[in-house]
Amino acid sequence: MESKQRIAFNFYKSYMDVANELSDKDRLAFYDAIVNRQFYGIEPDLKGMAKFAYISQKHNIDAQVNGWESKMNVKLDPSQGGSQGGSQGGSQQEEGQEEEQEKGKGKGEEEKPKSKKFAPPTQSEIISYFLEKGYTQEAACKAFDYYDVADWADSNGKKIKNWKQKMIAVWFKEENKAGYRNPNQPPKRVTPDPPPFVSCIKSPEDLKY
Repeated sequence: MESKQRIAFNFYKSYMDVANELSDKDRLAFYDAIVNRQFYGIEPDLKGMAKFAYISQKHNIDAQVNGWESKMNVKLDPSQGGSQGGSQGGSQQEEGQEEEQEKGKGKGEEEKPKSKKFAPPTQSEIISYFLEKGYTQEAACKAFDYYDVADWADSNGKKIKNWKQKMIAVWFKEENKAGYRNPNQPPKRVTPDPPPFVSCIKSPEDLKY
């Protein structure tokens, strides 16, 4: 039969379901094996869990390839594609990637700095920060107590990485500002002072009847 290059194939959900149970390196090897078989007719030489995953889907994969070859009356040519992607096992691929990464570092690539470990603030630090930004000490104490009892995790259970950012996003609200008055709350009624006492007696004669 004539050799012709294939340009597309149907990716079944069962392929993804099986791949989701694999580690990252075995999943990559599994996907590469499917692609190389579907496009180039290359039979893979996998290792470990990637091999078991491929075997579980081999019937569907081969049926797709054979169906396309019969319909197009052509034979997939392995020479048109690279055999390295699907023929290597997951561990072999990983080793090759690590070697390339090491070469890149040798050419001047710097390692990314490690992120600093979060250190919870003290109550006095929280209060000072609130007062500095114009917010009340009462709100600062509430914020500190809220996160301190939760081991400095938010309402979703995620650990806080930047406490100042969290204060700005959650606690720096209008009602927590110093001197804030709720517009929906009626003002307090002020009772006027009584008038000063004025004696009606002006002279001793006023006491006479």
